[in-house]
Amino acid sequence: MSYLKNTIETIQQKRVLKHVLFWLAILLLSIPKNIIEQEGQYDLRFGIALSLFIPQVLGAYYVAYFVIAKFLAKKKYVISVLLLIFGSYLLLALGRILIVKVTEPLFREPPFEQETILQIFLEVKFLFFLYLPSMYSAVFIFLFVKYFMNFKAVKEQELQLKTEKVASELKTLKAQLNPHFLFNTLNNIYVLSLDNSPKTPRAIEKLSKILDHVLYRCNTKYVSLSSEIELIENYIELEKLRYDDRLEINLNNHIEQDGEIAPLILLSLVENAFKHGAGEDSGSPKIDINLYNTKEEFIFVISNTVASESERIERTPIGLKNIKKQLDLIYPNRFALHIDNSPKVFTVTVKINNH
Repeated sequence: MSYLKNTIETIQQKRVLKHVLFWLAILLLSIPKNIIEQEGQYDLRFGIALSLFIPQVLGAYYVAYFVIAKFLAKKKYVISVLLLIFGSYLLLALGRILIVKVTEPLFREPPFEQETILQIFLEVKFLFFLYLPSMYSAVFIFLFVKYFMNFKAVKEQELQLKTEKVASELKTLKAQLNPHFLFNTLNNIYVLSLDNSPKTPRAIEKLSKILDHVLYRCNTKYVSLSSEIELIENYIELEKLRYDDRLEINLNNHIEQDGEIAPLILLSLVENAFKHGAGEDSGSPKIDINLYNTKEEFIFVISNTVASESERIERTPIGLKNIKKQLDLIYPNRFALHIDNSPKVFTVTVKINNH
């Protein structure tokens, strides 16, 4: 609670400081460059600038936080205009009173004639034509700066919310992928353990390496391409223990240079090939994987044989839907995902622009 209170107080202090600096700049700009006359007396224009400074400040906050915020924003246009005119009239009169009753006695040598307060209020046309431009120039600058800063803050907030939304969606998608992958792998090791296979320890070793990568090295937006390829190789080795010589798998690495890629996308494609290709094909399944990476483009092509029509189970792999969502979030307008579902071979091609 104290932290929240201190944060609010810090924000308020920063806002006050910004307002003080703004009005200090306006005051310095409104003061004449040469404020000392030849006789050593301060120029009357210096006093007038100081006298009008108060109506300028009051006018800015009156227009911004009262007229606009409480009436114009609610589309009460007639009341807004009336309040603007009446408020301006009072503030201009205040400025003139300060000039006549405070500034002139300080900066002018007597004797000189002075208007009464009643006369000042009755000189409506004089007030508006002489002092309105000076007062509202500061008001308009204040409004411009205020709404520019507000617009900037809103845009920054929108960007932050968008970033947080993307991160949240990616986290959700990865949460869907990881348990799915873990379930399949543990099921494979379970089958090996039932047969008391000597390959079981090796399978557990491969699984530990995979889990180390997934749990501790995939928490960033991108991972190195080489580490992701190593993950795929470990996964393939693990699956080979299950299928033995019945499965033919070819991994062709044509990587010219290492790069970065979003984690688990390639693994999910490989996983789908095993699950919906080799896992459903009782014959001699085959999986081909080809990777290419240049300065301009990364290409990943994976194809797997499919079961005959009598054996084939029609389903939409969860991984492909998640991959499409992740690509949309991480590589907007920079990727192409092509799926070729022919009768004998299922092929997925992913192309990512590296620029």
